Amino acid sequence: MTDKKILVQFTLLTFSIAYLVSGILIALGPFGYRVHNWVNTLPQFAMNIPFALYILSPPIACYIVLKRNKKITGFKEWLKTVFYVKNNISLYLFVVAGLALYFLIHLAVTGQTELALPFYMIFFSLPGNLIIGGLEEAGWMYILQPGLDKKYGYLISSLAFGFIWALWHIPLFFIPGTNHGEGLTNFWMFTVQLFAFRFFHGALYRISGKGWVFMSVFFHTLFNAASPLLGTMTMTWAGTIAANAAVVLVSIGTVMLYNHRIGRMA
Repeated sequence: MTDKKILVQFTLLTFSIAYLVSGILIALGPFGYRVHNWVNTLPQFAMNIPFALYILSPPIACYIVLKRNKKITGFKEWLKTVFYVKNNISLYLFVVAGLALYFLIHLAVTGQTELALPFYMIFFSLPGNLIIGGLEEAGWMYILQPGLDKKYGYLISSLAFGFIWALWHIPLFFIPGTNHGEGLTNFWMFTVQLFAFRFFHGALYRISGKGWVFMSVFFHTLFNAASPLLGTMTMTWAGTIAANAAVVLVSIGTVMLYNHRIGRMA
C-alpha cells in the first residue's frame, strides 16, 4: 500500500500540521492560554481545538495523502481498515499482556501499590483516550510502519520510527496545560518509553495480519487510559529501564518466533 512518495508526503504533512498548531499553542502560553482548561472562558476552551489537531495530525495526514494518491476511495474505506476488529483473541491477549508486563515491572521496581485513581476510571476514560491518543496510530501504523518495515526490516524500522515519534512529541513538553508541559524535564525518560513501544507496535504489525492498525490503536488507547491510574510508579529511571527493556525483549522475541514459524528471514 505504501511507497516512498506516500511515505514522504505523509511524514511532511503530519509534522507540518503538528508543528504549526503546536507553535500557535506555545506562542499563546505566555498570555495565559492553556489546553485542558474546561471550566474557564470560551477562548480558553477553544485552545483544545488546535491541541486536538496536533494529536490527530497523523490520521488527518494519512487520510489526505491516501485519498490524494487514490489509495482509498473515501472515508468509509479508510475507517474500515482502521477499525478492523475481527482479530484473533490471542492478539488482544498479547496487547493486554504487554501492558501488564510494563506496569507490573514498574510496580515491582518502585514497590508502589496505591492507585492514583480508582481502577474503574480506566473504562470511563477509554473514549477520550481513543480520540486523543489511540487514533494517532491510525496514521502511523497505516502508512509509516508498513513503509519503514518493508524498506528496512523490523529492528531498524523500529529504531527509526522511535526517533520520528520522539521528534513529533517534542512540542507536548512546551504546550502549557498538557501532562508534559514542563519543558524537557522528563523528556528523556519519556523517549525511552517511546522507542520501546515502537518495537511493540512493530511486533503488532508483523503478527496481526489484516488488523494491525486497530491492534495498535487498541494498545495505545489502553495505555493512555491506564497511565493516570499508575502514573507515579512509572516516573523512576530504574523502573523505566527495566520495564521498557522487557517490552523490547518480548517484542523482538515475538517477531523472531513468528518469523521462524512462517519461514521469514527479517
